[in-house]
Amino acid sequence: MGLYSLTQPSPAHQGWTRRHTDANPHHSPLRLAPFPRRRRRLADAAMLRLRRSVLAKLLSYPSVFPVSPLHRLISTTAPAPAVAPSTGFAVEEYLVATCGLTPAQARKASPKLSHLKSPANPDAVLAFLAGLGLSAADLATAVRKDPRLLCAGVETTLAPNVAELTGLGLSPSEIARLVSITGTTFRCKSIVSGLHYCLPLFGSSENLLRVLKSGSVLGSDLQRVIKPNVAFLRECGLGACDIAKLYVFRPSPLSISTERIRTAVARVDGLGVSRGSPMFKHALQAVAFLTEEKITANVEHLKKAFRWSDAEVGIAVSKAPSLLTKNKESLQRRSEFLISELGLEPAYIAYRPAMLTYSLEGRIRPRYYVVKFLKENGLLKRDPSYFTVFKESGKAFNKMFIHPHKEAAPHLEKDYDAACKGEVPTNFRFT
Repeated sequence: MGLYSLTQPSPAHQGWTRRHTDANPHHSPLRLAPFPRRRRRLADAAMLRLRRSVLAKLLSYPSVFPVSPLHRLISTTAPAPAVAPSTGFAVEEYLVATCGLTPAQARKASPKLSHLKSPANPDAVLAFLAGLGLSAADLATAVRKDPRLLCAGVETTLAPNVAELTGLGLSPSEIARLVSITGTTFRCKSIVSGLHYCLPLFGSSENLLRVLKSGSVLGSDLQRVIKPNVAFLRECGLGACDIAKLYVFRPSPLSISTERIRTAVARVDGLGVSRGSPMFKHALQAVAFLTEEKITANVEHLKKAFRWSDAEVGIAVSKAPSLLTKNKESLQRRSEFLISELGLEPAYIAYRPAMLTYSLEGRIRPRYYVVKFLKENGLLKRDPSYFTVFKESGKAFNKMFIHPHKEAAPHLEKDYDAACKGEVPTNFRFT
């Protein structure tokens, strides 16, 4: 007997009800009330048998996922809320109660699952993923990123993908991480060919998983985008390590067409950045999404803001290509502080452009205050290089300029911390 027949009265039963009523016109209809409840119990029992059947079939794959997580899912996962046949499968309630989504997330995801009529396939998918070792939080993340994952076929898509990924050398825990970070890609069969190509490029599955958290390498077409771009960049002299690092950038220049990559490389050449330079990949990232007109306009602004010659702006950009992507207003503020207030020479900045990439309010200005305080109080034996002051790590800066003066200036560290938060302590208000 099908599930539909368990939830709908049969023609024979309808006839019995009609005859019984006609034959007993004064009979109370309350005696018919138990039958709908009995049908509901039968329907629930049928659904339970269906879920157990699916989960039992999943347990027949011991080499792919362990048994214990599936048993945990069976014993701990709340059943999908029962609803009347006329209203359909309560998708939103299921997403909240079983998948762990918030009500707002469930409302956003539910339209993508509106065609589902029962929790049978979602239950099978969740059991499969739990068997891979995904925690409740991981399952919620995976469903939030890709609600249609609940519609994927376990036997036709997910299990074959996992088997092939296992054949590539990925452990169950690594495959579980893939599920939570790749979104829609995991239910696509192309994930296998993509990983087969990318694993040697990144050197290890751990390196690849780290990159996948920040990039979308598996979301690009392998044959038309990834392979041609990698081949061209190898011709430009980039090694596998440098190419892999390009995938960390968001957006990644490797996600665009090879024609655009060739154009970007030509622009990098025009900026004077050598293909063998460590800055080449950074320059490629900087110009890949800029038009020729935008690059020209940004170069002109740099020349004007920092009073650079053509040669000096070329030096600065070759050392810090990211300057081409900086906001004009932020560059102007740095120029006013470094040149007008500190009195640094434009050429000095051009040869040390990294200082323009540091936070003005959170790093440059507070450190300048510390050095000026120390100088005015005779606590520095010699004037330090401002580039050294700005470029050192926080730990190194404290060791060089804060800790040696704890006795003479016990408040200095507290004042510096306050300045880094945007405050101007009394001791840093110079006249």
